[in-house]
Amino acid sequence: MSIRGPPLREIFFSVLWATLSAMKAFLAGLVIGIVLVPAALFLFVWLGYAPVSTKSAPLPFERKLAEIALDKRIDKEAPKDSPVQPTEPNLLAGAKIYVENCAVCHGTMTDAESAIAKGMFPEPPPLLHGKGVTDDPAGETYWRVSNGIRLTGMPGFSGSLKEEQMWQVAELMANADKLPQSAKDELSK
Repeated sequence: MSIRGPPLREIFFSVLWATLSAMKAFLAGLVIGIVLVPAALFLFVWLGYAPVSTKSAPLPFERKLAEIALDKRIDKEAPKDSPVQPTEPNLLAGAKIYVENCAVCHGTMTDAESAIAKGMFPEPPPLLHGKGVTDDPAGETYWRVSNGIRLTGMPGFSGSLKEEQMWQVAELMANADKLPQSAKDELSK
């Protein structure tokens, strides 16, 4: 007596059917991921549900993704060496430029937050209080001053300040924790 299994043809078609079923599930997942998710995001924005007010909470990962993008771009493009030395005349000049162009958002030595800063999102950091950006190399601050930061309210000043002036502000920020009295007095106005 011999034991016979199913014919080879039945085995082939059952394996083929199982494979096609798995492929259907994979393709359905692919369609959902490529078509439906972007469509849902588009509708979220199109129908007015995206938080665009400065009072709205940030979307999940919004702040982290922006930080990563900014850090990588600055690492790639920021100058490494400053052509301006942090001498008292340069720091005083930087303080005057800061008071005229930056203090309205970032505050002064005596006023940490202006009315404008309170209404911005993200809130501009008070650069002269706490750590500020004194731990950032001057080249990074120069890049921010020169280029601005998209969707934050931080303008780029390359069209309105000379390169030397932007470097003076960058050196001022890098040395804000050890300024000469003349620069401190200017920043207290």
